[in-house]
Amino acid sequence: ALPISQPYSAEALDWLKNYIMNRRVRAYIYKRDQYERVVATVWVRRFLFRKDVGKEMLKAGLATVYEAKMGAEFGDFEEEYRKMEELAKKKQRGMWSCKAEDYESPRDYKTRTAALNETK
Repeated sequence: ALPISQPYSAEALDWLKNYIMNRRVRAYIYKRDQYERVVATVWVRRFLFRKDVGKEMLKAGLATVYEAKMGAEFGDFEEEYRKMEELAKKKQRGMWSCKAEDYESPRDYKTRTAALNETK
């Protein structure tokens, strides 16, 4: 049986908290999506460098490139994000360290949990 919570979700949240906690972040907002979520690129200063938080999460294997049915927005970063995801897969980082059959995409997870909630 597939787990109720998505694998590596707790690890991703812990990583994110440690990465941005007590640091100034900047969000470059593109728009609101069809669910009224803010779509943005988030930057944080790490030492002397400005880092794209989403890109760093992809590199660590703790995020995937968002696959939307319509209206996905990446600024000018989509190609770079896809490269980071592929690199994490090749190096088996984070969620990519588990067996392929254990991987569940965010979209599949959302579909499965919505179906579970409907049966309750």
